[in-house]
Amino acid sequence: MSEVKSSIEKVNGFIEKVNGFKVVGVHAGLKKEGKLDFALIVSETPATVAGVFTTNQVKAAPVLVDMERLAKKQTGYRAVAINTGCANACTGQQGIDNALETARYVAEKIGCAEDEVLVLSTGVIGTQLMMEKICSGVDLASTALGDDWSTAAQAIMTTDTRPKTASITVTKADGGHYTIAGISKGAGMIAPNMATMLGVIVTDAVLSPEKASTALKTASEGSYNRIVIDGDMSTNDTVLLLANGQSGVEMTSPEDEKQFQIALNKVCVDLAKAIVRDGEGVTKFITITVHGAPDNESARKIANTIATSPLVKTAFYGNDANWGRIIAAAGRSGVALDPNKLTLWISPSEQVTDLSNDSLMLVSMGTPTNYNEARATEIISAPSVVVLLMCGLGDGWATVWTCDLSHDYVSINGSYRS
Repeated sequence: MSEVKSSIEKVNGFIEKVNGFKVVGVHAGLKKEGKLDFALIVSETPATVAGVFTTNQVKAAPVLVDMERLAKKQTGYRAVAINTGCANACTGQQGIDNALETARYVAEKIGCAEDEVLVLSTGVIGTQLMMEKICSGVDLASTALGDDWSTAAQAIMTTDTRPKTASITVTKADGGHYTIAGISKGAGMIAPNMATMLGVIVTDAVLSPEKASTALKTASEGSYNRIVIDGDMSTNDTVLLLANGQSGVEMTSPEDEKQFQIALNKVCVDLAKAIVRDGEGVTKFITITVHGAPDNESARKIANTIATSPLVKTAFYGNDANWGRIIAAAGRSGVALDPNKLTLWISPSEQVTDLSNDSLMLVSMGTPTNYNEARATEIISAPSVVVLLMCGLGDGWATVWTCDLSHDYVSINGSYRS
């Protein structure tokens, strides 16, 4: 018999099934026109859970409830309930009580303890949950659970224009295989440090609490924390990883753990990029890569500053290769730079692989090159653009994914509550 080699499949943009998990999205009446607005994800057996949350000091009630629960235990969880239409943020004790009541009611319907349920919310800040509709959503969802992850992904959307799903299958050398799958939502109020954004990732692999926490923090750092739409950090940002072990596959070696981490990274990056592509009013997907910074953190600061600059983002929207705005943003990042060592390239692509014939150098050693302006405009007008800034100061590097800032973004957010 030939030996089975370990392998990681390509990320799928859909989810077929994950052993031991049932999901559904329903219309509870939180949104108008019959749109899906409440999602329920249930593990048929107790699951290990890890979470990462917004670092905003103003945290929504569901964030506070989930953080408190995960601080007490990371095992034995059975469900995650997610509502849209109301962020349940800045809602005081009543907001906490409503979040707890949501968990209690879900527990009653699926047959588990109240503290085995986590809750997520997204929507308008400062409004209270309409508990009659929440309970209606729980009633509907608890009797309609299945494998249709697309309805759950739709039910957690706010200003998103499309659902975001991803899955991947991993086969170990011994032939055992497991699945990692996730849904996310987000289109505005997106910034690093838990780039409003929600994500629930599930796996049927066996994970200890320690391994789950380490894996999720690592994956989030290289994905959700590397996206920027508008530079605003939400009160509700949450990503949860649930592992129920139903595949029976354990991480028994460093190679197994590495393989799991790679696969989880792929799923999270795919979902994070999908958020940027669906940014409010977005017309371009922009990759900002900084090389040659003093260290990786410095590179990230520079990339973040460029990615959040309104002048840079509006120049992209206007198809204007205004490199001066990029250089100026880098210069105010708080990182010590030598202007005479800065070199800037642009390319009509999605990732930096090499400086091909499609790439164009705009700045060399701090001054503009004799580049073709028409070619620069052509590159900046592409739907995907790479900006590569070389600092010439060290080995630090970082990549941040962002988008342009359009008239539509202002229109969407100017009337969000109405």
